[in-house]
Amino acid sequence: MDNQNIISPEILQHLSSDDKSVLLESLATLIQSTYGTEQEFKKLQNDFNALKALYEWVLELIPQAVWVLEADKSVFYQNEHANKLKSMLPSIINLQEGEHEVEFEGQFYLLQNNRKNDKQVMSATHITNQKRQERLASMGQVSAHLAHEIRNPIGSISLLTSSLLKRGDEQIKPLVFEMKKALWRVERLINATLLFTKGVNPNRQIHALIDFESDLYDSVGYYTYSKPIEFSFKLCGGDVNEILADFDLLSIVLQNFLSNAIDAIEEGECEAGQVSVAFSDESDFWCFSISDNGVGIQDKNILFEPFKTTKLKGNGLGLALCQQIVAAHNGSIELQDSQTKKTFFVKIAKN
Repeated sequence: MDNQNIISPEILQHLSSDDKSVLLESLATLIQSTYGTEQEFKKLQNDFNALKALYEWVLELIPQAVWVLEADKSVFYQNEHANKLKSMLPSIINLQEGEHEVEFEGQFYLLQNNRKNDKQVMSATHITNQKRQERLASMGQVSAHLAHEIRNPIGSISLLTSSLLKRGDEQIKPLVFEMKKALWRVERLINATLLFTKGVNPNRQIHALIDFESDLYDSVGYYTYSKPIEFSFKLCGGDVNEILADFDLLSIVLQNFLSNAIDAIEEGECEAGQVSVAFSDESDFWCFSISDNGVGIQDKNILFEPFKTTKLKGNGLGLALCQQIVAAHNGSIELQDSQTKKTFFVKIAKN
């Protein structure tokens, strides 16, 4: 652009040649300075956009929900995790600065609320699993203490029942046998509670399947039920007669499923029950299938949740312990449920 064209001709007429030169040089310098300022502004703007993009990218990588709020509580920025929890924001937006533990839709979150200049920064960390572990540890300690306290009087009662049986009084024998059944169930519950709280450490050795089958038939006699139930235990007769497992722990698993099957039949509408336990040899696993025609599983989401149960009786510890034992054998538990029958598949790794 010609510098003279931006100055009024009338003004130039009254200026000397020297003044014109000075003015034009000043204008040229001003234009050059303005152009440089414009370039610096563009560079600063590009740097700012790059920094903002980096800032947003970092916030998206953070596993917590993050909100940045204006002074009027409007959202200046939120990452994807925060967007998924946007319905929680109205209930936490006015919390005081610092840490807060809140429950939202059955989940627990640790909130951090801070202010920086005119912005409010909030983050929410999901801590439901941590809270669950804390609760389980607390309940486990109480349960273990109670189990220890109960064990001594149970031992005394067990000695008493044995003494009564030795007397040979036929009239009291039925009562004593019922007492022994009850004691067996209480001992089983105590052992399960202590085992769950201490943790499972299997001692895998070679055991014959006939021993597991005999143990199941023996344990049936300790259960009390009002409906006729047909039991079928077929663990032997195939190509495999022995497996590598912890006998005591795996017996606890099978007895737990047997107990649950009997309870399901008692609670169900069937007039007669059927319980079967079978064994199959798979490529990488040995599989025990436990089936019954009792009532189905009401809430599969809490199936293996400790101390939770949908049964009329029980403490909700059985299946949680079963899962712990099977996991220690590098195995898994699967459920196949229908209107007429449900089957649990207990798989343990061969090595």
